[in-house]
Amino acid sequence: MDATRINVQVQLSAGLAKPEFNIIGLADRAVKESAERIRNVLSALNLSLPPKRLTVNLSPADVEKSGSHFDLPILCGILCAIGVLPESELDKYIIIGEVGLNGAILKTNGVLPASVWANQNNLGIICPGDQGGEARWGGNANILAPFHVLELINHFKGTQILPMPPLPPQLSNTSYTIDMSEVHGQSAAKRALEIAAAGGHAMLMVGPPGSGKTMLASRLPTILPEMTPDEILETSIIYSIAGQLNGQSLVTTRPFRSAHHTSSAVSLAGGGADARPGEISLAHNGVLFLDELPEFNRATLEILRQPMEAGKIMIARARRTATYPARFQLIAAMNPCPCGHLGNAALSCSRAPRCAEAYQNKISGPLLDRIDLHVDVDPVNPWEMNKDDGTTAETSAQIRARVVAARNRQLARQGVANAQLDGAALDAVAQLSDELTKFLNSAAEKMGMSARGYNRIRRIARTIADLRGAENIEMSDLAEALSYRPINRGKYGVK
Repeated sequence: MDATRINVQVQLSAGLAKPEFNIIGLADRAVKESAERIRNVLSALNLSLPPKRLTVNLSPADVEKSGSHFDLPILCGILCAIGVLPESELDKYIIIGEVGLNGAILKTNGVLPASVWANQNNLGIICPGDQGGEARWGGNANILAPFHVLELINHFKGTQILPMPPLPPQLSNTSYTIDMSEVHGQSAAKRALEIAAAGGHAMLMVGPPGSGKTMLASRLPTILPEMTPDEILETSIIYSIAGQLNGQSLVTTRPFRSAHHTSSAVSLAGGGADARPGEISLAHNGVLFLDELPEFNRATLEILRQPMEAGKIMIARARRTATYPARFQLIAAMNPCPCGHLGNAALSCSRAPRCAEAYQNKISGPLLDRIDLHVDVDPVNPWEMNKDDGTTAETSAQIRARVVAARNRQLARQGVANAQLDGAALDAVAQLSDELTKFLNSAAEKMGMSARGYNRIRRIARTIADLRGAENIEMSDLAEALSYRPINRGKYGVK
């Protein structure tokens, strides 16, 4: 997330009859291949390397360099060495970009974090022309965004002045093509989803196929609060690093990442040779939806446990360690058994209910313990699909108004959503009377609740009270919170 400055040092030394081009400084293959691209660019500009030894050192030498974004700074260093560009002027800029064989400057990853770093260090930035708007989001007022190397040369020679990239489009209110009013019935699941949105809680929906679990999850972003400017910038930096930032626009809507159950551990957590962010980081400040939860590899799911608590993930590799934020809201869905119709004598398979226990046990207890809300989603009655009694279902805008009001109370009171509260901070805002404490202790003992689960009940109750606009948690809040917590699925015949 934090850019690292690499100094490009170029030296021409005599003693050879023909040019020799070496790149040193722990550069990977993509960086070393820039030598051939740069030779062709110089040829396209009617320039040639002098018959000397050319050495390019990328400093610090003990930091691994990877990617094609070193092309443009290496080329600029060479042009300085042969007297085409003024070194004193280029020292005022951070340079990033890939070059094509004809001299075109091509898009690359990481322009936004580079621009933020340059602005913090009172430097300008030279980046590809297509990403000038992205660089402006970093707050930098000194940006050169050429589309071709010749434009950059002419700019410093004074024959062509590169204009400041246009201002990026203004952020507008988020609009969605889907709405919560399209979900028929499922009032209990909608209520749980509203609580999850208000407090940032994780949620698991269990029900037969076709009951609307995926439909409900996909509409969660429509009732979440708008992203703050800091959240927009932080999320956009992650997408810039991953190469998924769309043109000159930032990520202004809360991410909704739906990972397939065949996803690998690396795709979910991040990693690879260059330690790129994974799905849990791409879902930062948004929603990570895992459908068919038991179908995921168990070892892959266990990766979620640490980031769900810490809100970040550290990816450690042999030569590189990267830490990415991962403050995502987990929404999971699953069938109660492999056939999905446990409890329905007409549709369930012959192995029910024995198969359900083995199926549900694919998910570990520690992971389930980290999910705040456990909700049963029943099949929708056909009469609900065509109900015409003059009433209309609540829209996403109506639900969002309550969610935003509750979230604003939390931010004003403790600065974070209720799901992030722990320790003394939780004790300060989720105080219970003696009667409520006795009630919760008795329920926790009967349910075999862990200390983590105990605190999660308090967080949920605090969120329910916030939705009511109340200062104190009442018995009704605590009772509703407990109704979402049980892990056993007795109604499906499995204990």
